[in-house]
Amino acid sequence: MDMRKWFADVIASGSKQALPVLSFPAVQLMGITVRDLIGSSDYQAEAMRLIAQTYPTAASVSFMDLSVEAEAFGAETVVSDDEVPTVVGALVGEDTDPDDIAVPAVGAGRTGLYVEAIAKVAPLIGDRPVLAGAIGPFSLAGRLMDVSEVMVLCYEEPELVHAVLGKAARFVAAYADAFRAAGADGVVLAEPLAGLLSPDLAEEFSSAYVRRIVKEVQTDSFAVVYHNCGGGVPKMMDSIVATGAAAFHFGNAISMADVMPLVPADRVAMGNVAPAEQLRNGTPDSVRTATLEVLEACAGYPNFVVSTGCDVPPMAPLENIDAFFAAVDEFYAR
Repeated sequence: MDMRKWFADVIASGSKQALPVLSFPAVQLMGITVRDLIGSSDYQAEAMRLIAQTYPTAASVSFMDLSVEAEAFGAETVVSDDEVPTVVGALVGEDTDPDDIAVPAVGAGRTGLYVEAIAKVAPLIGDRPVLAGAIGPFSLAGRLMDVSEVMVLCYEEPELVHAVLGKAARFVAAYADAFRAAGADGVVLAEPLAGLLSPDLAEEFSSAYVRRIVKEVQTDSFAVVYHNCGGGVPKMMDSIVATGAAAFHFGNAISMADVMPLVPADRVAMGNVAPAEQLRNGTPDSVRTATLEVLEACAGYPNFVVSTGCDVPPMAPLENIDAFFAAVDEFYAR
């Protein structure tokens, strides 16, 4: 698929389809657990196919499982039946010799399953782009070094952080390239931890490496969608835009109305109905209100596409998801 043309067509369209990060709730439709889902490429492919069949999403988005890449490096992961997996502990400390950090081959841990899932589902979804999911370089470094510790080490041991980032970026680029070879039309690169950095540190420790990945993997037929759900996004927008990503996706810690003036008119920006507060814990009425509020606040920007602020939790009530799409239809029917 020509993704540059696809994004241009989205911008030119007066009535837009929503593009939520919607995949994990498929476990409810399938009658399986999250543990089942993340352990089977067949289940993952079927989940994406089923979501695409059930909901009018602009694209099919894979799973925002930010434990996969760290697990491939050797990090410990906690898995449960109804929550997205998490990384615990730290694999890299300030006394670690960077030369001892091995970059895994794509296929290590569960990364092979996720690539296989894209290869299986891509031929089944022909009416919209298929977007794989991968973690961003600084967010991966944070999971390898401990999220709190990496923030301190940016000041105290920047050389170590850069060494880890170099290896993280190399792996993420190879992982994204494997998704492209498997048939994906793009990848959502999740870099939420960068949203906690100052603008200068975000450029040094995140955007510079994201830019390297974008340069290596993005083509006319394979798009990088940059995701950041941190509250610092508005202050680092120059750096984010300079990554060269084809599109951007922002979380509900910020107002989309604040960032839309900072996004180039020829690049799509998406967000940001609260996935936990609304889709998981809200009601159909509150979801409708929140969705319409975001749409109305950004109505003046043709390059805005409504989405969730992050991935929809696995056990979000299906009636809330239905209310989200109904609100989008209601808005564009006016």
